[in-house]
Amino acid sequence: MSDRDGMTLWLTGLPSTGKSTIAADVADRLRRDGARVTVLDGDEIRAELTPDLGYSRADRDENVRRIGFVARLLAAQGVVVLAPVVAPFAAGRASVRAAHDRDGTSFYEAYVATPLAECARRDVKGLYADQRAGRLRGLTGVDDPYEVPAAPDLVVPAGAQRPGESAALVHEFVRARRDSRHAGTHRRRWPSSLRASRSSPA
Repeated sequence: MSDRDGMTLWLTGLPSTGKSTIAADVADRLRRDGARVTVLDGDEIRAELTPDLGYSRADRDENVRRIGFVARLLAAQGVVVLAPVVAPFAAGRASVRAAHDRDGTSFYEAYVATPLAECARRDVKGLYADQRAGRLRGLTGVDDPYEVPAAPDLVVPAGAQRPGESAALVHEFVRARRDSRHAGTHRRRWPSSLRASRSSPA
């Protein structure tokens, strides 16, 4: 495997759209293809990497920034990074893309599109029930904003598909991008945060 295999695919969407389920399935498929893959799951990251952050606008943006930084480091070393993270604000997602672009690292945004009513019906974490009962405030897409991507690289119509169908769509998207990069040339560029000047000691 080479660094040209690396990329970040950010799966954004409302809570309970199926992002994590899709990402786990896609990761399994890519591993069978021989790819190095990691999943940066939003809930796991909250618990392990960003437990100091809450759910204010500033904290949500910082959470996205940190996840984006980790994704960029891994992608630069040839890992396919799947990030099923709500990331509700367009500016935060754009900032992560811009950081990848500056380092010459591929970034793609997939919008996992599931109607709010279907997300509330699934409610795998009980968030929508808690919000209706008054036990939760600031639920993304209900009483806190979610900004739908204006021009995502991929739209996954998860509300109209079985999870396996959505995973197959995402898997094919990633495979096509990896294949196109192998067909061309790619010069390795390390993330700017890791680059040392020519005069710096090893």
